[in-house]
Amino acid sequence: MQYSWVNQQFKRIAVKKFLKHRGISHRIFTSIKHHGKLYLNHHRIVTSQPMKLGDEVAVDIPSEPADPHVVISHGKLDVVYEDQNWLVINKPAGLTSVPGPHNRHDTVVNRLKGYLLAHHSPNLRPHLITRLDMYTSGLMLIAKHRFANSLANQLINTHKIKKVYLAIIKGHLKTQHGSVKMLIGKLPNEIKRHKMINGQFAWTEYRQVKSYPKFTLIKARLHTGRTHQIRVHFTEIGHPLVGDHLYGGPMDWGIKRQALHAWYLAFPDPFTHQVRKFKANLPADMKRLLTQK
Repeated sequence: MQYSWVNQQFKRIAVKKFLKHRGISHRIFTSIKHHGKLYLNHHRIVTSQPMKLGDEVAVDIPSEPADPHVVISHGKLDVVYEDQNWLVINKPAGLTSVPGPHNRHDTVVNRLKGYLLAHHSPNLRPHLITRLDMYTSGLMLIAKHRFANSLANQLINTHKIKKVYLAIIKGHLKTQHGSVKMLIGKLPNEIKRHKMINGQFAWTEYRQVKSYPKFTLIKARLHTGRTHQIRVHFTEIGHPLVGDHLYGGPMDWGIKRQALHAWYLAFPDPFTHQVRKFKANLPADMKRLLTQK
């Protein structure tokens, strides 16, 4: 894949430093030098050189081969959006995001490998930008190549990826709109997270959508991205998610997994400068819970 830029900002700057401003990491630059191509004003160069105002630099970024350690799965992927840089999928509850000790054969990553191979993609090593717990459903953003991954990491670092979840929590909140802010972390050899004085700062903003006799449907926006953040926050304020066994949520109200769904995803696409926005409707199990008498 080739990308090019004209220097319209710097009187004099090294090619490598200029490309860093455009999202080309040191690792990508090294890969370009060894396996790709680098051009300055349409002339091939093999290393970083100084460039002047008005100079053009172009790069051919080598494709990424498949990871031989990742097993191919041809399981279904619900693709919401795709272009040459991004994939957005709607993950079902029960599907793990990445291979682990207990499942190396059928995860989002395994299915992505099968999908990309079937569609003859030049890049076969997808990068998960937003991950979801196994029993959380909804939207996930995937970068289809290393350059998109580098740019997405910049979006994460500047808090430009907007994620909003729909959750069903036990009981009723006192305010229609509010925030939960606290330090959360985990003890050694535990999966569960807790409020901890030496934890990481976590911030969740919420709005009530509808109140039911025993529970409340809320929208929860993540301003930080800590593991189990929403689950921990609402447990700590006395409103665990319905169906959340790990955090003490009610398990006999009609759903057997945490009632949490990644409903909305938005980000400014650095390739097109458009804001990409996506929504995924509530899955059947959460809909059924809300329609119970």
